[in-house]
Amino acid sequence: MLDQIKSLANQYSEEIISNRRHLHMHPELSFHEKKTARFVADYIRQIGLTPQEGIADTGVVVLIEGKNPESKTVALRADMDALPITEANDVPYKSLNEGVMHACGHDVHTSSLLGTAKILHALRDQFEGSVKLVFQPGEEKIPGGASLMIRDGVLQNPAPNGMFGQHVAPNIPVGKVGFREGLYMASTDEIYIKVKGKGGHGAMPEYNIDPVLIAAHLIVSLQQIVSRNAPPKIPCVLSFGKVIANGATNVIPNEVYIEGTFRTMDEVWREKAHKTMVKMAEGIAEAMGGSCEFEIRKGYPFLKNHPELTRRAKNYAIDYLGAENVLDLDIWMAGEDFAFYTQHTDACFYRLGTRNEARGIISSVHTPTFDVDEAALPLGAGLMTWLALNELKTV
Repeated sequence: MLDQIKSLANQYSEEIISNRRHLHMHPELSFHEKKTARFVADYIRQIGLTPQEGIADTGVVVLIEGKNPESKTVALRADMDALPITEANDVPYKSLNEGVMHACGHDVHTSSLLGTAKILHALRDQFEGSVKLVFQPGEEKIPGGASLMIRDGVLQNPAPNGMFGQHVAPNIPVGKVGFREGLYMASTDEIYIKVKGKGGHGAMPEYNIDPVLIAAHLIVSLQQIVSRNAPPKIPCVLSFGKVIANGATNVIPNEVYIEGTFRTMDEVWREKAHKTMVKMAEGIAEAMGGSCEFEIRKGYPFLKNHPELTRRAKNYAIDYLGAENVLDLDIWMAGEDFAFYTQHTDACFYRLGTRNEARGIISSVHTPTFDVDEAALPLGAGLMTWLALNELKTV
């Protein structure tokens, strides 16, 4: 079966790459993936399968049944949305949608899973059980397409016994993959602060309540949440990436806007930190004569890979790629809405290497120059097939 899967992945590689390039040229933002969903559904029909459309509006699901289809089900997930980034790559498949780009590899995930669909369909008489393919919208935007897919029943009828998701890794050479058991990725919360003061002339600060100064104190003081309030054994990050004062050299504004992110890997500490941040910010602003509005938009939970499932998946990957091409990953403080699935079923989220230094393919995700070595595409399609079919055989 392994050689068969590799052969089919190689046979379909040009088609998988062509699909990726089409998707890369026509990216769509989170929860607007209408043309992408149509492309996915049309391709599924061309294979000879029946897609279920409209899950979470633009999600697509397809069930591939082998022999004895009710015996066990494994789910495989790909996300479909792009980012609000203007592509800087000079490639034939450059984004045609100005200001929108597949800069996080979701085109790779989707095209690889379409390849997996074709391989599984070709092998449907050679395995027992069912494989549910989940093409999901809106991974990049709260509340996360995964939560909406779950709300709409994607983990029911049939309920999967296990679930896999893969994500490009521009720091891992193409041909290699990475796994981590247990805690892997952080929860993600968005922070929005409006600091209110009293604006006026910069030469007469005694008549003003300076919200810029208050904001500066807040940004510095809130780092105590990480350095002095967080338990040292719990990973925790607080970063502010946007500050808008909108005054002038001689104008103190009335308000300052601050935006940031808070990430951690413990739900009890997460809730406590939220309350501590709000209390600290309001207290500092009041003590300096102003006030603040502090909004926390709760995002994705932390991602915890099921230990036994991930251990098995790593061993399957070693069989498929060789031990030298299967790496152990460290924790990563980025967020991922696949975490929602891990709260409902045994799940494993792993990384697919896409880096090729010799060809200059080294840019990180979420950058205008991100790209992948497309040799990762048939590898990703074949490996997902191999993981699913092996997991169907476990008791």
